[in-house]
Amino acid sequence: MKKFILTLAVTSLFLSSIANADVDKEALKKKLSERMPSLTVEGINPSPIKGLYEILVGADIYYVSEEGRYLVQGRMFDLVDKKDLTEEKLAVAKAKLINTVSADQMITFKAPMQKYVISIFTDIDCGYCRKLHSEIDQYMAEGITINYLFFPRAGVNSDSYKKAVSVWCADDRNAALTASKSGSNPPPEKTCENPVDEHMALGDALGVRGTPMMISPKGMVYPGYMPAKKLAEALSQENK
Repeated sequence: MKKFILTLAVTSLFLSSIANADVDKEALKKKLSERMPSLTVEGINPSPIKGLYEILVGADIYYVSEEGRYLVQGRMFDLVDKKDLTEEKLAVAKAKLINTVSADQMITFKAPMQKYVISIFTDIDCGYCRKLHSEIDQYMAEGITINYLFFPRAGVNSDSYKKAVSVWCADDRNAALTASKSGSNPPPEKTCENPVDEHMALGDALGVRGTPMMISPKGMVYPGYMPAKKLAEALSQENK
């Protein structure tokens, strides 16, 4: 047994001493494209494990062997530093996506004394989305500016989708959104050029599965409803 452990240790040292020449990323990307045509690889980087590479697909991360044969889906943890390495990289990817949305493509409720900013994917007919918005003054009081993006869960051309478009096309979008979420005097159905489809596509890329889904400028995701004080605490910790 001792001999086996010694042999294993020596072998590990030998392997770790071998120069880890960077894989030909373009060649690896080509192999992946041939073997999985539906996979759009946006980036390839070495992982902490030799011979295993991290690939970025939208806001998802996978791991692939350097010869492009094995694909691993799942999280990578550093048990010594107690870190979710995949989550850290996912946050970077998600931050890049959410921060591409310009202010004029969202409906913003700005806190008078802003400390934090959060983007929220919302569905007008979602119960918890309505609860969150009914407490909008509490979020404002905590210094949280909210940027709303639409994610009607029932899909394109559903009632929720049409309501989202009508809100966007209203003269006063903030007032129209509040009225729609409260169910009192919602704006009349109306169409115009709008970003609802783009919001939904972005939500899909970010992995939105339900609403509300909140995402910070640093790419940290807070799924579901969260009270104002609790969200402020989370954002405060994130910014330390």
